[in-house]
Amino acid sequence: MVFYFEFFLGIYLKECLKKGTALAAPHSYKARLSLKGCPPAVPLSVPPGLIKVRNGFGNPTIIKGQSLTNNKNNMNTQITLEQLGKLKLSGMAKVYQGVLSMPVHEMPSLDQLMAQLAEAELQERANKKTQMFLKVSKLRYNAILENIYCNPQRNFTKDNLLSLAGCSFIGRAENILITGATGCGKSYLACALGRQACTLGYRSLYFGMARLIEKILQSKLEGTYVKFINYLDKASLIIIDDFGLHPLDTTTRLALLQIMEDSYGKRSLIVTSQLPVAKWHSYIDDPTIADAIMDRLAVNASKIELKGDSLRKKN
Repeated sequence: MVFYFEFFLGIYLKECLKKGTALAAPHSYKARLSLKGCPPAVPLSVPPGLIKVRNGFGNPTIIKGQSLTNNKNNMNTQITLEQLGKLKLSGMAKVYQGVLSMPVHEMPSLDQLMAQLAEAELQERANKKTQMFLKVSKLRYNAILENIYCNPQRNFTKDNLLSLAGCSFIGRAENILITGATGCGKSYLACALGRQACTLGYRSLYFGMARLIEKILQSKLEGTYVKFINYLDKASLIIIDDFGLHPLDTTTRLALLQIMEDSYGKRSLIVTSQLPVAKWHSYIDDPTIADAIMDRLAVNASKIELKGDSLRKKN
């Protein structure tokens, strides 16, 4: 209620100043007598920058008073902006400042104003959420889907890209397995999908395989492994890049199995590798654990095999 009161008070004072209207006493002594004790306050048009008040002898006097009204108006505006800041309503604050700078005849109606305030605040919060998700995700490339090179010779068409752009696979907890030779754009595609997921409100995390192994071993040594697993559990999408380039020990295999187990049916994984999916079993190098990992990873997955020459040579 305080917000609305201060808001419309500020608009009212601004309108009064622009129209040059003020509340003042009647011009003459006879006019004051004719009121027979009624409070001498009637609308009176005066030149901009002037208001009428009574002096010490009861006579009306014109003084410069726009600065006083402006000071009060500015004070009300500042108080309202401070209150919006305390409530963390930065989107509303921006619209509020914009409306105050508009001419009176161009100001929106009440219902239009409320719609603009609500829309601005929702948009501001969505933008902040996206920026926070992008910062936390630590994506390797600042990639966007519009820059993905689609070509039948690459075995990746625009239809394939459009089917992934909505990130509906995350809602279905489906995995994406991207394979291909070095430089064919596997990591870039994965990061573009990760960025798109952040934009659509999905928390995403990116790990190069070497970095993931390092995090697992470090958390085991420091006794923070459970904390690390809980950290992964908050994500809707986990990207594992360059799977198959680094040897796995028993600790890492078991950790990968737990990640796959915790993710199955709850979140999506995007895994990129130079190795064909058929060779991932032998890479894990433990038949029992490999069966368990591949059963959770590859059964409910879409496979993308990129072809063609290295895109780094073209760039």
